[in-house]
Amino acid sequence: MRDVVFKRRLVEQARIEKGHRVLDLGCGTATLTILIKKMYPQAEVFGLDGDPKILEIARAKVAEAGLDITLAQGMAFELPYPDTSFDRVLSSLLLHHLTRENERQTLTEVFRVLRHNGELHVAEFGKPHNALMYLISLIMRRLEETSDNIMGLLPDMIRKVGFEQVQETARYMTIFGTLSFYRAWKPL
Repeated sequence: MRDVVFKRRLVEQARIEKGHRVLDLGCGTATLTILIKKMYPQAEVFGLDGDPKILEIARAKVAEAGLDITLAQGMAFELPYPDTSFDRVLSSLLLHHLTRENERQTLTEVFRVLRHNGELHVAEFGKPHNALMYLISLIMRRLEETSDNIMGLLPDMIRKVGFEQVQETARYMTIFGTLSFYRAWKPL
């Protein structure tokens, strides 16, 4: 599945509204961040990434697109935003780069910066849903920190920090294994 196809589906899933403040967590070169702003120009869009060199590329892409997007450097597990700052937080293939502890802390931080009734939308490696995806997962679990996600632990981790209505909304086959979409709601 092409990167831009699944990112578009993630943005559509988020049901962003006029005036929403939206954070792309682990924005990388801002592909998803730019897509959010193009699809929802009346939303206030932010991107955060820990890598200053990647952010230079992101800033150039945002400038070239002529969009009003705020990019910042920071770590997902130490978000530089006040409590209840965002209506939506989107994350695409970030969590598997983090240790288990940093993944938990990141989810706690996301919960903190989301407004009540806000939503988290995640695209991440997930539990294999057929034999082919299972075989691919045997390789992928040895790389980075993917094993918890491949074992299907992510939804429970999201629930444990306080989110409700946590659900896997879609699954896609990729050459790297199952890509799962998740949605979670911060209660009132």
